Amino acid sequence: MSFTSYRDVLPSGLRVVTVETPHLHTALLAIYVRTGSRHETPANNGVSHFLEHLFFRGSEGWPDTVRMNAAVEEVGGNLNGVTTRDQGFYYTPLHPAHLRVGLDILGDMLTRPRLTDMEVERQIILEEMLDEVDDKGRDIDLDNLSKRLLFPDHPLALKIAGTRESVTTLAHAQVLEHFARHYVTGNLVVTAAGRVRRDEVLELTERAFARLPRGPASTEAPPPDALTGPRLHFVPHDESQTEFRLSFRTVPEQHDDHAALQLIRRVLDDGLSSRLPFEIVEKRGLAYSVSAALDTYHDAGIFEFEAASAPEKASQVVTEALRVLAALCDEEIGEEELGRAKRRHRMQLEFSQDSPSDLAGWFGGTELFRLPETFSHRADLVDAQSAARVREVARRYFRRENLTVVAVGQRKGLKALERVVEEAPGLPGAPASKAAANGQRG
Repeated sequence: MSFTSYRDVLPSGLRVVTVETPHLHTALLAIYVRTGSRHETPANNGVSHFLEHLFFRGSEGWPDTVRMNAAVEEVGGNLNGVTTRDQGFYYTPLHPAHLRVGLDILGDMLTRPRLTDMEVERQIILEEMLDEVDDKGRDIDLDNLSKRLLFPDHPLALKIAGTRESVTTLAHAQVLEHFARHYVTGNLVVTAAGRVRRDEVLELTERAFARLPRGPASTEAPPPDALTGPRLHFVPHDESQTEFRLSFRTVPEQHDDHAALQLIRRVLDDGLSSRLPFEIVEKRGLAYSVSAALDTYHDAGIFEFEAASAPEKASQVVTEALRVLAALCDEEIGEEELGRAKRRHRMQLEFSQDSPSDLAGWFGGTELFRLPETFSHRADLVDAQSAARVREVARRYFRRENLTVVAVGQRKGLKALERVVEEAPGLPGAPASKAAANGQRG
């Protein structure tokens, strides 16, 4: 093994994950926090993302943000932050000889933020949000639309950045309350990966986060059961292409079916020789690109397919995508194709050992929700999947009643798209009801 991972808990309850990779010449610091739009309400939606912005406005020890960023950049770093639905993280690469600089600044940012210039950041965020809506203010972001249809009346349906209304009315007191509740010892994981030493990381972390208040980990309301489909939500938008996403509710990473789902994802979309790009792009020229992905939370999962095409071809692309999925449900994958997917999966895990960011995410990001497994254990789970098992799992999730589709584009070709979604040709399951297939229209 080219790395050694350690998990420590400081007396305060703060978890520290160190991944020593002495053969590398770089390091990465990442602070993971279990808070995102899933931990919000419609009234304060966007507060996690707003808080992320405000952290970069400086801290008590670093009130001058130019000096704060310059100090990190002088040691090879670059401060960044990301907010998602179920977590946030703050990170920087840096030279291994200068861990103290990075940890001191990240620690001060996250324990003593000034939380000033809120009105300036509000305007920046409102500008940022314009990418997600059309000129009439309608949401045209596929991810937002998809999550809203998959998780109605649940916090997972809330937008990461919030709505224009919630961000406009968000008060300083709401930001302070969210910060006090979630930025506590039990809800953060400090991670260092690369050419780092465990003893040094522990010493520097205890010093840098000495002011972090004690507190428990955040909790989440479980997601609702999947609604019966197939369902289609269409938003008219005057663009040259129609964008669409097909989604199927699945399971989280720790579920027994996840290893087979990983193989299915690779068989469908892992290079131009895989099934979706070959059938839709290379063979038929229906779209420029098509992708498949697994989106997982600690208590839910989604298998997603995304593409864009000329409006009149949208129904054909969806038809072909469903036909490819139906083939996985009807026939076992050949041993050669299955073996190639397994080998590529193991290779990608080996490649991750050369990436401090991949190592930090695997061990530190996972630590927010559960104890992470080893790379070798994950690879062995995938290698153990048979062709019959893969077919069984495909039939379990790629069902008519589990299909959700969102589309954004011209109305040209909409009737044909509605028919395809309603019929979900080839997929196992009960015949679709017309009412469920018609869904909603924007």
